[in-house]
Amino acid sequence: MHADYVERQYPPIPEIRSIGIIGAGQMGSGIAQVAAEAGFEVKLVDVSEEQLQAALARIDYRLERHVAKGKLTPEEKRAALARIQTGTQLALVAGCELVIEAATEDENIKTAILKALCPILRPDAIIATNTSSISVTRLAARTDRPERFIGMHFMNPVPAMRLVELIRGIATSQETYEAARELAHRLGKVTVMAEDFPAFIVNRILLPMINEAIYTLYEGVGNVESIDTAMRLGANHPMGPLELADFIGLDTCLAVMQVLYEGLADSKYRPCPLLVKYVEAGWLGRKTKRGFYDYRGEKPVPTR
Repeated sequence: MHADYVERQYPPIPEIRSIGIIGAGQMGSGIAQVAAEAGFEVKLVDVSEEQLQAALARIDYRLERHVAKGKLTPEEKRAALARIQTGTQLALVAGCELVIEAATEDENIKTAILKALCPILRPDAIIATNTSSISVTRLAARTDRPERFIGMHFMNPVPAMRLVELIRGIATSQETYEAARELAHRLGKVTVMAEDFPAFIVNRILLPMINEAIYTLYEGVGNVESIDTAMRLGANHPMGPLELADFIGLDTCLAVMQVLYEGLADSKYRPCPLLVKYVEAGWLGRKTKRGFYDYRGEKPVPTR
């Protein structure tokens, strides 16, 4: 061992009682909801106060549906909402034992957040990223605690989907992995471990299928309706691939395909030009009311 190399001694991993979540979009608000329902104190941070209010409204609506179905009592709903604190400043999460970064799937944005987070975070805290495709090892290297850094990839919509992919970076310690796994189980999730390769397991298989469906549309093999109907009834998928792409967000689909294409340097992952075109048009799916379907009327209408 090199003479001036000193192994860092980390304080023991604390018991996780409060969870910081950075990013109050679809994923962040979903993680906040399941954490609050499981009894954790939640600190939800976003640069936009508007986004935070929208997140609280979404959480309130989903919890109200649980009450209507008898899964929660009105008191439990109130208690869960009371456990969520929101703010626009990162300082809100300074005392949390675990912070989950759930910002947009953009490496520059994630890196900027991590760099700002590390100096204010307690030294024994764990940092997790909800990235669906970016290298966990590379993100960990931008922090002051790569051993305490892990990928926790929740599926969308978080309250309904039971899976969490756990991704260890090259430096992630066994203790960090075990703490993240135990936390996911306490949130009622099932975990699988994925190696830190582009897009991990689910998206490595799912997104090329969606991309292929878009190529099928692009080449005129079938229209939107026939492709989605074929996969729903012919492969027993609950949702057709183009409908699913709209649900995920076409910008996210494109971002994952680009990570696969660049990270694995294999032409089979080339994003379909039609997907690029839709993203350039700002037709990103449900969130912008237009994608492979137009959502502006009473029911979705195919756009091709």
